[in-house]
Amino acid sequence: MLVLGIDPGTATTGYGVVNSEGGALSLVSYGVIETPAGTPLPERLQMIYRGVTEVVRRCGPAEAAVEELFFSKNARTALAVGHGRGVALLALADAGLPVSEYKPAQIKQAITGYGQADKRQMQEMVRLLLGLESLPKPDDAADALAIAICHTNTQRLGALLGS
Repeated sequence: MLVLGIDPGTATTGYGVVNSEGGALSLVSYGVIETPAGTPLPERLQMIYRGVTEVVRRCGPAEAAVEELFFSKNARTALAVGHGRGVALLALADAGLPVSEYKPAQIKQAITGYGQADKRQMQEMVRLLLGLESLPKPDDAADALAIAICHTNTQRLGALLGS
């Protein structure tokens, strides 16, 4: 099963595609969709939509997973992430993909076994789980891979438990 993970944002949206076959995970593709600072918001959102649509077209995932919005003290940042997240969800829905959403702590728990894991711990576990020689970069892409792995493992556990 091919799963696309999305780490949404307005400036940078990370994506990661993993394959799960027989319980083994493998890397298919990862990267970021960047929008230039100073570009009007509608154009940035259009770039994100087109970028996510292109990744879906190129990689052909069967399912997608997106990080839920994490509310921080900075409302402006949360709003910007929300714009990018909404456009990514729209692109995935337009592609007809089933989409699951995960809280940051759920993703950390699924990847490291610890819901408060730091970024370095997450990147190292993603590297190990996918058998990569080096840490996936940039951070947004590594986070997107973690989201895809979280979804894959959650689906596998659900199947084992019959839910």
